[in-house]
This record gives sequence, structure tokens and C-alpha cells, in this order.
Amino acid sequence: MTKTVPSVSVSYAQSGASTKSNELGMRPMQERAFEKRGEQYLLIKSPPASGKSRALMFIALDKLTNQDLRQAIIVVPEKSIGSSFNDEPLSQYGFWADWHVEPRWNLCNAPGTDGGKVNALGSFLESDDKVLVCTHATFRFAVDKFGVEAFDNCLIAVDEFHHVSANPDNRLGTHLGELIARDKVHIVAMTGSYFRGDAEAVLAPQDEARFDSVTYTYYEQLNGYEHLKSLDIGYFFYSGPYSDSILEVLDPAEKTIIHIPSVNSRESTKDKHREVEHIIEELGDWLGTDDATGFQLVRTADGRTLRIADLVDDDPGKRDRVSAALKDASQKNNRDHVDIIIALGMAKEGFDWIWCQHALTVGYRASLTEIVQIIGRATRDAPGKARARFTNLIAEPDAAESVVTEAINDTLKAIAASLLMEQVLAPRFEFKPKTPTSQADPDFDYGEAGYDKDRCNVGFNEERGTYQIEIKGLAEPKSPEAERICREDLNEVIATFVQDKRSIERGLFDEELVPEELTQVRLGKIIKDKYPELDDEDQEAVRQHAIAALNLTQQAARIAAGDDKEASANTALIDGVRKFAMDVRELDIDLIDRINPFGEAYAILAKTMSEDSLKQVAAAISAKRTSLTPEEAKELAVRAVRFKKERGRLPSISSADAWEKRMAEGAAAFVRFKDEGRYE
Repeated sequence: MTKTVPSVSVSYAQSGASTKSNELGMRPMQERAFEKRGEQYLLIKSPPASGKSRALMFIALDKLTNQDLRQAIIVVPEKSIGSSFNDEPLSQYGFWADWHVEPRWNLCNAPGTDGGKVNALGSFLESDDKVLVCTHATFRFAVDKFGVEAFDNCLIAVDEFHHVSANPDNRLGTHLGELIARDKVHIVAMTGSYFRGDAEAVLAPQDEARFDSVTYTYYEQLNGYEHLKSLDIGYFFYSGPYSDSILEVLDPAEKTIIHIPSVNSRESTKDKHREVEHIIEELGDWLGTDDATGFQLVRTADGRTLRIADLVDDDPGKRDRVSAALKDASQKNNRDHVDIIIALGMAKEGFDWIWCQHALTVGYRASLTEIVQIIGRATRDAPGKARARFTNLIAEPDAAESVVTEAINDTLKAIAASLLMEQVLAPRFEFKPKTPTSQADPDFDYGEAGYDKDRCNVGFNEERGTYQIEIKGLAEPKSPEAERICREDLNEVIATFVQDKRSIERGLFDEELVPEELTQVRLGKIIKDKYPELDDEDQEAVRQHAIAALNLTQQAARIAAGDDKEASANTALIDGVRKFAMDVRELDIDLIDRINPFGEAYAILAKTMSEDSLKQVAAAISAKRTSLTPEEAKELAVRAVRFKKERGRLPSISSADAWEKRMAEGAAAFVRFKDEGRYE
């Protein structure tokens, strides 16, 4: 292996807390969710492997037994995930009931078409049985056929909730909106990533406001593991066929899931079977196929025999045998059952292989959500597994114009995924305005020097996985909804921002960029569009909290990367935030707004991409740079008015301060566009 520069490297404390159970057999996330079991609409945001399926079992049993609900219907995106809701003897671990699904009502296991399964769901609604499991598709067709009123007084539990969208074309989203409007069901929604790869809203704002949230962060989950100590996330670039470069990032000694590229992508050779053969050839000598499992047997140069599961082969007989072998419950705790899994569309969402140490993905995937799901395959805790990693292997741009555009888009998406994952994996932020009366909070550790009333302080609560950071001039949210967004949804705001192509292009490659154009104007516009129901003050408070979270994580990661990682591994990020706060004269919101949020990503890009390719990408992006749009001019004019309120004068076009000058240019352009009738 020659490529070792991870773009994100996060270490954890191995406290074991997230895997310990209470007297009812509930792990911390499940206990937190169960406390909210009385809510009619509940959204559980929790990472892969944290136990969402079992959390739902506890809640559903309580709703059926103690809250007088008639039936529970569990809705999963694909049949394979239905097995997560198989029978569980919960009473063995201290709970007052067991989880049981009559075999005929687990429609994920039933043969036949959706049409037949819809009729089965209708029969279930008329029966006295309590629990049914079906796919999103079966549920959608059933609502179409029977109407929303047929589900009155039922619990509808939607797994992998990010498949839902507020877009009218999304039928599941439409049906949920109708069920919420009728208000005669209970809904439990569960997801590891409450954002969509296409940046669409998951729920309409008025529907989302009805939900009570339970959030269990990646940090809490991974920090509380017993074995897994660190997680690396990296993207690397290659030229020529990817199969020639794959051993630069693939270590045959690590348990690995390889996702080969979609046949429609640039990275694909258009012959997926030959690609699998080529990977196997690179790994060693083929010895044949294991009769019992269908796994390919390959002898490596050092004499080991690898067991490789090929899920790309279209032959149903072969693939079903391999798939069944991977699901064999008796082998779940056998580390040596399989070494490498090669897949294309399978082994992502809901796929459970605790031993996976490396998720290696070739080519950019369709969405950020998909990448989060793939990374989740490697973040299970298992004995002897101290380190896990995700690698995205991406083709460098070549000279053909159309391919350059596509390659640049893939590159930008990979960077967006890396930025977002860094945010998702870090502790949570709790921002407070710094005032003369600010005081230490006994729940937080302020480092060796303790709390300093004359400075902006950074506290940390390791158990909760929360930073508390004081910032001068910080706007506080006023409404309950804005408070909730600042407390719960900053990552969702950041996900939308880092997926904004114009922002990331300019942040990486515009040498004349004034950072406030992104941090204030562009992010401000995104928040206005995302939360139109908030007033201007609350929108500004959300913006400030989101950019503070993104920029402080980036600065902390930069500092942590330069330090001796082994010295303070599981506190590297918090040490980085503290160091940044101490190094600047004053931690205020203006300073944070003056940081380009994509600056650190560019530094990593420069390490991993060849200089020629980097120049080519920069040239292609600067060639299409456009002047101010009427929309951007309007946003700048709004900022100029705010500037005047604060300073008592308008921004000057001749100012030495780049941001003041840009606001003045924007205000002038706004007047010009207005005179030209460019605004309604």
C-alpha cells in the first residue's frame, strides 16, 4: 500500500459505554428513545449499529400494550433489512415482553409480487395479530389501495427514513404527509442520516415540527465502543484502469467490502465481471470455489488463502448462495468466515458484518447519504478491531472536456462527503455568547488552565460528547424551532451547504474569494430557503451556529493533523478547538465568518491529486466564473444595510477590507439591477 493520507482521522476513548445494557436490556441509545415512547411522532437519529431496530421493538411493544394502539407496521426500504425485525427474546435481558412477528406477516420473507403482498397487508389490518413487516413499496401501494384511514390507531415505523422526501414526486413522503394531516396514527421514523443526497427536504417544515427527536451521535456511539479506537476517511485519485491501482489502497490483510463502480460511471470499464476477475487476479492465485458458501478462494503471495464473496455475479444461483452464506447467523461471530466482499449495489444499507475494517468504494456514489451508509458498514465494534477506514477511489480528470466536467463534479462530491463526515463524527457543539457575566458550567471541563472569565472558553463533556464554546457577538436563537435547529440539526444545515456546488467550487478554487461571500451570503440564502418560517433574526442565529460548527471543526482538524496523534489521540479534536481559541486574540463571530470553510479541504486535495490535474480542475472552474447574480447582489445589499446599522455608515467601495468592499459592490449592483427591473 502506498496511499496513506486520510482526509479525516478521528480517535475515540473506548469507554465501552454505548454497548452496556441497563436492567431492561437497553443500551444507552435505546434507553434514550424509550424515554420518549409516549410521543405520537418520534424521529430517532442514530448511527448504524447503535440498535435502532431493537429500540423500535421496545417502543412498539409499549404502544401496543400500554398505549392502546391496534397494530404496528414496520416499513423497510428493501427485503433484506426485514431480518432486522426478526423475533427477539427481549425478556431474557430484562424486558417485560418478547418481540414476535408471525411468519406470515413478515412480508419481506414472503414470495410473490407487491400486488399479493398488498392484499396480505389488507388481511393483516382485518386480523387480531399485532405486528407486520413490509417494504416501503408494499406500504405505498397499500395506502394507495386502502386509503390512509385504514391505518387509524396503528403505529407506522419507517426504517431508513432518509428515503422519504417532501418532494411531491416521492409517494412515501406524500403518504406520510396525509397520515400526519389525518393525525390518527403514531409514527416512529429512524435514520442514521437525516439528510438526503439530493439535498431535498425529508419532511415539509410543518410536518417536521410535529416530531420529537431523539439524537444519538456518531461520537457517542464510537466513543462508547470497547474495541474500535479510530476511524479514517480518505479519498484518493488514480489514472488508468482502477483495478491497476486498487492494491495501493487495499490491504488484503484487512476485512474489506469493495464497492465497484456503477456501470454508468466514468470509472467503470463497462464489464463488471472482468473487473471482479481483475481484482481477484491482483490479490493472488485463484484456487476455485468453496462448495458450501460459493466464496472464491485465492492464495496470496504470502501463502494465506483469502475467502472472497462475489455479489456482482448476476447468476441468481451463484449470487443467492453467496448472499445466504453471508447472512448465515451461525457464522456471525466467526471472523474467518469471509475476508473480502466485492459488491456493486448490495452490502450497503442495513448490511451487518461486524468484522469489516475497510469500506473501499471505487467511483463517487449517487449521494452523500449512500456514502454515510457505506461508511456505517465499517463502524461496527468487534474484538481485535481497533481501526476502521473508508476509502473513496476516484479517477483523476483527463483532457476531454465533458469528462473533465464530470470528474470535477465527482471530486467536489467526494470533498463534500469528507467535510460532512468530519462534522458527523465530531462531538456536538453547544455555542454560548461570551458576555461580561458569563460563568463556568460545572458539567464541562475547561482544560488544565480552567475557566478564564476574561477569554472565550472551550469546555468539553466527554460523557455526553459535547463541546461548549463561548463566542463574542454570537446571535442567540429566539424561537423554540430555531433553538431546536441549533441544538439538533446543524449537521443537516451543513450537509446542504457543502453540497452547494457553487459554494464549494469558489471555496476551493477562487483565489479572489472573500470568505464572507460564502459564510454570510451563500449560507444565509441556503438557510432562508431551508427554513422560510423563521424570522430574519432566527435565520441569522442558525447561520452563525452552523458556520461556527463547520469552521471550528475544520480548524481543529488542521491543528490535530499537525500534532503528535498518539500523544492525545482521543482528545485531538477538542485540543485543536482549544488551541485555536487560545491562538486568536478573540473568538468572535466576525473572525469565524472570515475563515474559508473549504480551505482545509483544498490542502488535502493538493496532497492527494497530481499537480497537473489540480491545475486543470482550477482552470476549468475559473473559466466558468460568473459575475454577481441579482440574487447575490440582493443578499449583499441586505448585509450592507446591517453594516450601516452597526457602524453608522454604508460600506465603502474603496475600503481596504475585502468584505466591506464586496458589500459596497453588491449594494451598487443591487441598485443597478433594480433600475433594470430585474426584481419582481
